[in-house]
Amino acid sequence: MSDNASTRRQFLRSVGSGSLGLALSDNLHARSYSSKSQEVLVYVGTYTTGKSEGIYLYRMNLFSGELKHVSTTAGVVNPSFLTVDPRRRYLYAVNEVTDFAGKTDGAVSAFAIDRKTSALQFLNQQSSLGGAPCYVTIDHTGNFVLVANYAGGNVSVLSVEPDGRLGGAADMDQHQGSSVNADRQEGPHAHSIVLDKANRYAYSCDLGTDRIMIYRFDSNKGTLTPNKQPWVRVKPGAGPRHFTFHPSGLYGYVMNELDATVTAFRCDRAAGTLQEVQTVHTLPEGFSEVNATADIHVSPSGKFLYGSNRGHNSIVVFEIDDRTGKLRLIQHVATQGRTPRNFAIDPTGRFLLAANQESDTIVTFRIDPANGKLKPTGHVTGVPSPVCLEIV
Repeated sequence: MSDNASTRRQFLRSVGSGSLGLALSDNLHARSYSSKSQEVLVYVGTYTTGKSEGIYLYRMNLFSGELKHVSTTAGVVNPSFLTVDPRRRYLYAVNEVTDFAGKTDGAVSAFAIDRKTSALQFLNQQSSLGGAPCYVTIDHTGNFVLVANYAGGNVSVLSVEPDGRLGGAADMDQHQGSSVNADRQEGPHAHSIVLDKANRYAYSCDLGTDRIMIYRFDSNKGTLTPNKQPWVRVKPGAGPRHFTFHPSGLYGYVMNELDATVTAFRCDRAAGTLQEVQTVHTLPEGFSEVNATADIHVSPSGKFLYGSNRGHNSIVVFEIDDRTGKLRLIQHVATQGRTPRNFAIDPTGRFLLAANQESDTIVTFRIDPANGKLKPTGHVTGVPSPVCLEIV
């Protein structure tokens, strides 16, 4: 799904007020796993307005990059973003809707991960405290889930019970403001929220206000307090979407959806502040068709940064200067499909998996460790409307 205003509104209307009840018909052929070093698990979040049934589980071979389907957790409505707790016991999925429990909210669903099969068992569901939740993460203690609500224009924190179930709301902050794009920036649209490595600061990209909000995060109470530097602004009309840190914690990178740019920041790890150092384009010169960027990740080595272009249908590759955090363009590589939404890099840094939402495919690319360039492995996996990849 393209994230332009009309298609997002059409999508939300098409969801309607349908039940978020969970059928949870896990594939009975789910296999047991050993902790083999040559395999990782990949949970795939989807939009369920078409053929998708919910959350799909694959295992990936770390030598070939091949993905094999293991099981499906059916009956989960629009699990468009996923996160797994630090001990890999529980998975949390947003339900990207705007009608839950009689309110204009979305929801978050909690699942236990079976220790033998890695299949998901539904635990419970709570309101996200805002419409169309599109991003979820869990703090480093595993005690709180943080959510960005796109339509609600806010971020919220939900507590996690000892058994993995979602408890009550710990906090919520409503964003305010607008920006220059009348169609997409008529009001706040929180699009992501991430925590720094120390679990002290939370950063939320707001596409509607062109700001990255900065909070002090209390990991004992689950509360968000505006930082001394409460926000930093990107270029008007840029539309910040996703934020990622360099492994060193010294740099942060924001993918700007509306003007197809990446903004690099220097991070003060003690104060939680951001200082812009560079903004670069994600598209090749001469490309003038419609495009909306989506996801952004740094390689585990810290040497390379990757971003997805929807429209150009590519992954852009940059080299990172480890002294300054600045970016140098390396490559554009086609994703062999339409609308690459989310993508993920495996923990070893060998492979990048790109989810082509409108082509119903996940394509595996091998990463050259020397120059960061991507080369397709020939492994293409069919899954309906893939929009989030969570590698465990």
